[in-house]
Amino acid sequence: MPENVSIIQLLGPVVLALAAVLWVMGLARLLRRTRPEATPGTLPGLPHQRQTAPAQEAVELTPAELDAFAGLVRQLDDSR
Repeated sequence: MPENVSIIQLLGPVVLALAAVLWVMGLARLLRRTRPEATPGTLPGLPHQRQTAPAQEAVELTPAELDAFAGLVRQLDDSR
């Protein structure tokens, strides 16, 4: 062991190498668990997706509401 190197400086690269090995092992385990062959066509982290769009809703307006909407559109058009 060199005289001018402390024990902490010697342990630093060992700790970093160990952390890198553990990180690679964890990443490999995660990737192996989420392989497309392992899942039945869906991703586990996403909610179930609808196959069709929701039905559209429509509301019939009364003549008074239609007039009020037309007046609002005219006001907005005049403000340009």
